Amino acid sequence: MTSAPPRTLLVSPGTQGAYPTVGAALAEAPDDGVITIAEGVYAETFELVDRRLTLRAAEGAAVVLDGSGGDWPVLLARGGALALLGIEVRARVAALRAERVSLSLDRCAFTAGEGAALDLRDCPDFAVTRCSVTSSTMGVVVDGSTGRVDSTTITDIAGDGVVVGQGADPVLTNCTIEGCGQRGVYVHSYARPVLEGCDISRTAAEGVAVAQQSKPSVRRTRIHDTRGPGVSFGPGCAGSVEECHLDNTAAPGIAVAPGASPTVVEPTRKPASTGEPGLDELLSDLDAMVGLPAVKAEVRALVDEIQVNEWRRRAGLAVGTVSHHLIFAGAPGTGKTTVARTYGGLLKSLGVLTRGQFREVSRRDLVGQYIGHTAEKTAGVFEEAKGGVLFIDEAYTLSRQAGSGGDFGQEAIDTLVKLMEDHRDEVAVIVAGYTAEMEDFLAVNPGLASRFSKTIEFEDYTPTDLLAIIERMIAGGDYLVEPEASPVLLRFFARICAEANFGNARDARRLFEGIRKAQSQRLRTLGRMPDVTELRTLTAGDVLAAT
Repeated sequence: MTSAPPRTLLVSPGTQGAYPTVGAALAEAPDDGVITIAEGVYAETFELVDRRLTLRAAEGAAVVLDGSGGDWPVLLARGGALALLGIEVRARVAALRAERVSLSLDRCAFTAGEGAALDLRDCPDFAVTRCSVTSSTMGVVVDGSTGRVDSTTITDIAGDGVVVGQGADPVLTNCTIEGCGQRGVYVHSYARPVLEGCDISRTAAEGVAVAQQSKPSVRRTRIHDTRGPGVSFGPGCAGSVEECHLDNTAAPGIAVAPGASPTVVEPTRKPASTGEPGLDELLSDLDAMVGLPAVKAEVRALVDEIQVNEWRRRAGLAVGTVSHHLIFAGAPGTGKTTVARTYGGLLKSLGVLTRGQFREVSRRDLVGQYIGHTAEKTAGVFEEAKGGVLFIDEAYTLSRQAGSGGDFGQEAIDTLVKLMEDHRDEVAVIVAGYTAEMEDFLAVNPGLASRFSKTIEFEDYTPTDLLAIIERMIAGGDYLVEPEASPVLLRFFARICAEANFGNARDARRLFEGIRKAQSQRLRTLGRMPDVTELRTLTAGDVLAAT
């Protein structure tokens, strides 16, 4: 049975049959209800406890929630889920304070005379997209929360532009932070944010200040025209500053206190075009992948080690033997194959591999049907992979524990162990599979585990990651999705993430195909040929039908 679309309530003062105020609509809105607000300024404030609601501006309407006359937040949400779409919020104290809320903000504007414009605390999943935060005492405060801030502008802030603390690990991408009376970004109390592709300028203190055991990753970000250092790390702090451009900052550009241990990677010059992606382009592709912060850090650490070893070699210094064979452990659909391809390209760009080609195989490509056949097949596949990457998916199926006793999987493993040692500088072997099963796989041959330099764990995607993934699929398919569909998608992903057979990005792909099918079924009932906008648009109803 197809789920009914969410109930929509219209707020339009003076319109017969509509609600006169936002508060009146909130009082009668059911869970998952959508409140559409006509153009106007609404002098109202709201407290929402365990509510699941979407508030959106009517198409083309300028909607303002004005709580500047009160000494409390305009929107105070505790628990539940809240989506705001195309709404301006003006406050004296705080525009939006969210605690333990699944939050989605798109194309909204926030101002707050006192306190933080956006104050997000212990939110398990939030997405702030294409918003603006201006003329506030503090811009965005993120404590103990996980989520994304994308393509958002934070300007004219009396204090800190962004404050991240209490172990929070948000990802800020393509954001502009300028005109701050203190720091552009202040990271404290064990926080681990990622800043990527941002622009930070005109700060009275540091562009990015790191304190209290925090470990941010600042990548390809421009920091300029700051009265303090571009980035400062306090005692006990770590993290990384990678390929960032610092211009016209106070000296030193990157200040590191005693006891701090950040990694600093200078911007790399792009080599002359050879028709193949260069090192910085491949690293950009890696960073552009959704989620996987720990995986990206591990791969970058490997690249750093290889580069430094090459510099040592050129300087005539001793260089130890380094294995390029890796274990990718984790559930399906977490990007293992994509990262393996990129890793091969990186090794080619660094001169470690001669060809950099990618050969993906499974058990059936390596195991034969009679004695001696398996060794021949495995050696043939290995020969084809020389100069590149040999990627063995579900490698644990080769082990005796995973198959029936007496088959030839063990012969394939034994052959691989010898070939990996004899040709360790000619090929990179990556074996992939579930974490527990890979441990069993490594136990079947005493020398197998020693052939691999590192195990990289691929964690499951979060609901916010999956939302970003499906949005890329939608855009890549030349579709548009209604803004009110985002909270529906987030709730669906939050549900399936807890299921036993969770398929990560594969589930996002299946959902995308289901949404397209639902749209096709809907358009076929129109009784006419749809226009271009209708052909491109995926509605919240399509999403509900697919979920």
